[in-house]
Amino acid sequence: MIFLYRIGMFSKISKTTIKTLRHYDEVGLLAPGHVDEENGYRYYTTEQLFKLHEIIGLRQIGFSIPEVSAIMAGQHVEEILAQRKKEMESGLNEITDQLFRLNHYISKRKEGHIMNYQAVIKDIPECIVFSKRQVIPSYDALMEVVPAIGEAVTKANPTLKCAEPEYCFNIYHDGEYKETNIDVEVCEAVTGFGVETDGIVFKTAPAITAVSVMHKGAYRDLGAAYAYVFNWIEQNGYTATDHPRESFIDGIWNKESDADWLTELQVPVAKK
Repeated sequence: MIFLYRIGMFSKISKTTIKTLRHYDEVGLLAPGHVDEENGYRYYTTEQLFKLHEIIGLRQIGFSIPEVSAIMAGQHVEEILAQRKKEMESGLNEITDQLFRLNHYISKRKEGHIMNYQAVIKDIPECIVFSKRQVIPSYDALMEVVPAIGEAVTKANPTLKCAEPEYCFNIYHDGEYKETNIDVEVCEAVTGFGVETDGIVFKTAPAITAVSVMHKGAYRDLGAAYAYVFNWIEQNGYTATDHPRESFIDGIWNKESDADWLTELQVPVAKK
């Protein structure tokens, strides 16, 4: 003998709303075991309670209604399960990363550093650049070196245009912050390759995922930004994968005081 439950009682037993049961019926996921032709009352069986629990379990894992329908019908089950697993693992990694960064933010806020620097993760696309690598005595030498490189490129390539938005940056090949005898590569993103001159070359700078920190002030004070960003990388479960870049946003060309210069420090990273 099959015992039938009216939809209201079945709703109470299964802890599922009547609205949800009706929706499952409409989409073909769980039709009533019997519908009274005279009054339209829906009735369910205990066997359907077992099936409903499987549906609820799959929904709680995060599967959509179409995915649950496909799984229940035995269609593409392994592919659907594998995709959901991949999504959950990715989400878990993202939450773990956010938790690391939140703890670091809380820690630095207590130490009073949060107003000076804030680290964010950025994806920076590849670009064509002209560049020149050389050893300079100090950061102050950049005031002469960078304009000279730009003038040489313009003379050899009068129609060459800078990329939009402008992206002028230095790459430091020493592997650590230095105040003297700095091995620097000056780069400027442009729209295409040009004529090379005076040790200046054209190349494609690769895309990077970087920890980005904004430094406001003179270049000679960048040491504090470097200390902050490398501490952040270590404490948040990342590792530096290449030499840092310094991207110049505001400087001597548009600001009267070096206190207003704005430099973005970009350190290529990957999760450990």
